[in-house]
Amino acid sequence: MHTNVNVLFEALWQDYIEVTPSAAKVHQLLSQGNKIINDHIALRTFNIGKVNLNVLAAHFESIGYVACGDYQFAAKKLNAKHFEHPNSSLPKVFISELLVEEFSEELQTTIKGLIEQVEPSAVTADNFLYSGRHWSIDAKTYESLLAESEYAAWVAAFGYRANHFTVSINHLPNFDTIVEVNDALKAAGFVLNTSGGEVKGSAEVLLEQSSTMADKVKLSFTDVVVEIPSCFYEFAIRYPKADGKLYTGFVAASADKIFESTHAQ
Repeated sequence: MHTNVNVLFEALWQDYIEVTPSAAKVHQLLSQGNKIINDHIALRTFNIGKVNLNVLAAHFESIGYVACGDYQFAAKKLNAKHFEHPNSSLPKVFISELLVEEFSEELQTTIKGLIEQVEPSAVTADNFLYSGRHWSIDAKTYESLLAESEYAAWVAAFGYRANHFTVSINHLPNFDTIVEVNDALKAAGFVLNTSGGEVKGSAEVLLEQSSTMADKVKLSFTDVVVEIPSCFYEFAIRYPKADGKLYTGFVAASADKIFESTHAQ
């Protein structure tokens, strides 16, 4: 497990931009030479003991993160939690897990077979959260998972890494609203996730979010190389609660649509 939070996030970022080449360009477009503050990062996994949400969370808890919110996504059959660090300038962490037992026998068998290939020591290693895939999988297996759960297929293809980083619009000196950010992205040729509208959430629910659609990257399976959606970049603006402090939680209805940023267009 990492002891330095900055080293961990830098490693996660470097791994993320390798499979999300557009992220570096978006970063440049929005930062305009200023430092970008990350609102949160997200990771995905399965609710199987060896690799479940708590196993991933332990890496963050060991450097001071604490669990702050629980979320359920009934239609996608997911549970999630978010974690915060006492230092509020550090990114929040959103970890979700697929409820494997709610799917077909075939999917359950496939996922269990993949997770059996993970070395028990790998999950506590420093690099686990950005270590990628720990199993062999062919394109046909990926396709069969995809037919049932886009989320399951994504984790099976990409393994352990940040599914997205999120720019904190509150900390961008040159943008005041999420619409300005979205317009700048579209003008530069980036494709936004329009599921549930370009802007998910509202000032009323204290959080507005938008995201790019995932990049397409060539990924090697055991039999072929296929171009599939990888990771995306998210943008969030938070509004103050009654006490004047910014809301730090997540809105399940909005997150539900953000998950679809990895869908094939």
